[in-house]
Parts: sequence; C-alpha cells; structure tokens
Amino acid sequence: MRVPAIRGSLLRSRALHVATAGCAVTAVSALTTVPMAANGGANADKPTVVLIHGAFADSSSWNGVIERLQRRGYTVMAPANPLRGLYSDSAYIASFLKTIKGPIVLAGHSYGGAVISTAAAGNPQVKSLIYINALMPDVGESGMSLSARFPSALGTATISVPYRKAGASGTDLYLKRDKVHSVFANCLPESQANLLGVTQRPAATTAFSETAKVAAWKEIPSWALVGRQDMTVSPQQERFEAKRAHSHTQEIDSCHVSLIARPDAVADLILQGATAAAGGS
Repeated sequence: MRVPAIRGSLLRSRALHVATAGCAVTAVSALTTVPMAANGGANADKPTVVLIHGAFADSSSWNGVIERLQRRGYTVMAPANPLRGLYSDSAYIASFLKTIKGPIVLAGHSYGGAVISTAAAGNPQVKSLIYINALMPDVGESGMSLSARFPSALGTATISVPYRKAGASGTDLYLKRDKVHSVFANCLPESQANLLGVTQRPAATTAFSETAKVAAWKEIPSWALVGRQDMTVSPQQERFEAKRAHSHTQEIDSCHVSLIARPDAVADLILQGATAAAGGS
C-alpha cells in the first residue's frame, strides 16, 4: 500500500526537478541572448573591427586594444594568424572576413600588416586598413626584401628550427630568448618581455619570403602607426611604407609592441579608421 505513495512522491519530485531545471535553462538563455541582442542593436551603425597579430605573438597581444574598443561599443574579433606563409595566411584570413556581415575595419600588427594587405583585396566590406608597426609590401615585395632595404636588429635576433609536416619540410623562426627584451619588446618591463618570449609563436620563413601579389592599401584608405623605438621593423621602413600608401600616419614613442605598451594610442588610431568607415569625418 505504501509503494504507490512513494512512487507518486518520486514522480512529483522528478517533475518538480525537471520544471525547475527548465526554468533555469530558460533564465540562462534569457541572460545570454538578451545582452547579445542589445549589443547588436548598439553596434548596428558601427563597423566590425578585426585585429590580426604578427609573428612571434598571438591574438592576446591585442587584449588592451580590444578592451578599449569594446568600451566604445565596437564588435571586435581577433582570429589566430597561422604564421605559415603569406599566401596561406592571407587566404585563411580572407575566408574569415567573409563570415562577417557589414563594414569591416581591418588592422594588422607587424607581419599581420602584410597579411591584411592581401586578405582585404577584392573585399568591398573592408573600408579601412590600419597598420601598427607593420609590413606593407607592394606587389613583388616580401618581408625579407623590405628588411634588406631597411635593416633592423631582427636579423640577428632569430633562430631557425626545421620542422616536418605531412611529408614536407620547412623552417620556423623563433626569437632568441635573450633578444626578446632588447629587440622585440624594449619598451616593456623585462619580466613582461620574458613572458612574451616564453609564449611566442614561431613564424615559418615563408611568411617573410613569399612576395605580395596584391596590395589592398592601393585601393582602401589606410592609417599607419610608426614606433620611434622600434628595433624589429625599422621606423624608416614604416615611414616609407606609410608615405607610399598615402596613409594617415601617426608617430609615437614606442617599441615594436606598441599594441601592448601603448594600447590607448593604437585604439585611437583604429577609431579614426572606424569613424571614417562609418561615414564620419
């Protein structure tokens, strides 16, 4: 006689648990979808900002810049740059850009500048190009040919490490650990530079040897930041590239990693390009 009562109690308990869980899921769903919808409305008149990191780094190098842009209401994306070669990296980023709706402001740091110059070509959604301590090769130029014309300390600051992938061989470049602070991040505390050296991502030599087949900065308005204390890419090279591209140029006291050391200045330059992309003055 008592068994049915217990069974009924269990069923009622289970039903209550399921109902409670359902309410919890509904509540969580509301919490996650409402802000997204609101955010989408707030950003409806703003371009999406896409940030491409350079060699020896990853997307986290943009963290300070991302925070500042998001506070201004921008949708920001920072995909991983494969660092396997100019052609394949550019194709990868170009495919990523095709997933975005609406106007795009595309920024590249260091080698990322070469990547965005190719990836943006032929994409009418890309309204502004932003170059931060960047490579801006013209058609037929490579990172190596530009560095030969404008030498920097980077040439003696890397080590070559062979690798094999799918039966093919290649060579990766790493920053020497004892050169990270003096060459790559000379405007950061040594302890912070050490962390960058530990977490660095290598770049295949083909990232710097493959020559550009297009140069999107010839067709798309551009902004360029020059770091006066840059030891990785010569400031003379950065000035030459910016002048050739008729870029809106800003010079600051910073080393190569200005996006880490001077995120306010970098974000401000990106905002200039974003304002222009949105039709502002």
